[in-house]
Amino acid sequence: MRAGASSERADASFLFRIGGLIKTMRPHQWVKNVFVLAPVFFAKDLFKLDLIGRAALAFFIFCLLAGAVYTINDIVDAPADRIHPVKRHRPIASGRVPLGLAKASAVALVVVSLATAFVWSPLFGLVALAYFLLNVAYSFRLKKIAYLDVVCIALGFVLRVVAGGISADVRVSAYLLACTALLALFLGFGKRRHELASAEHGIASKQREALEAYTSRALTVALAVTGTAAVATYIAYTLDPATMAMFQSERLWLTTPFVLFGVVRFLQLVASRPKAESPTQEMLRDVPFVVNLVLWVAVVFWIVYQVRPAAS
Repeated sequence: MRAGASSERADASFLFRIGGLIKTMRPHQWVKNVFVLAPVFFAKDLFKLDLIGRAALAFFIFCLLAGAVYTINDIVDAPADRIHPVKRHRPIASGRVPLGLAKASAVALVVVSLATAFVWSPLFGLVALAYFLLNVAYSFRLKKIAYLDVVCIALGFVLRVVAGGISADVRVSAYLLACTALLALFLGFGKRRHELASAEHGIASKQREALEAYTSRALTVALAVTGTAAVATYIAYTLDPATMAMFQSERLWLTTPFVLFGVVRFLQLVASRPKAESPTQEMLRDVPFVVNLVLWVAVVFWIVYQVRPAAS
């Protein structure tokens, strides 16, 4: 009986650690990798199964890389996370996932994802490697430098889009890259504004060193500039003659209210939920934001792919 009970405890402990490891990899954050699929969507190639298959493989590779990056980040951040009211419960910071297991898992994820990327396409592999190295540099050094930390986050999103274009052999629009960069900057500054507002008095810099150089006023200005620029760039894209010619429609501008609502709603989440771990995480749980996003996708799909009711 004792041997059986000991075995059950060992199994439970193993599953507990594996569950913590999966949580560390942030599967819920992998939705950010849908940016890899954006070039295929806006190139009107969504129904070409071979392109979708290649884009899906690119998405999977970036999910593995993202899991490795999040694990490395939590390994580096563990000391600071332990003094954060929410982040101290993260698996590595709390001790649920042993440091050795976390390091071994990160190495395995990196090797598998990058090896697959290079074997599949050397150019795609280079972009994936650049994404990984950027995030490693971010985790160890660049995240400590105010504003440059947010630029690194934005560049990561841009690299996702570039990788998606390479994987599907689709030309990436300059407008798509610009919108991606501006939107990512907006979200990044929003996250920093939220962290600065919610940090406990006197330990903000210990939770994130770069917060020392940020001010609420500067971040408010940065949010206003990047949010406005993102919406303006999107409007310019929808009204560009080349866009209208490609989609054979002048209606894409009708999707602008959805973009504007998303920007405003994110600002509301930044300001109204100071106890949340991250406003970007909260927006994926926020019903109005998610409904607006689904509607935007549906309307863009209807316009871009010229969906029409079947003739009776």
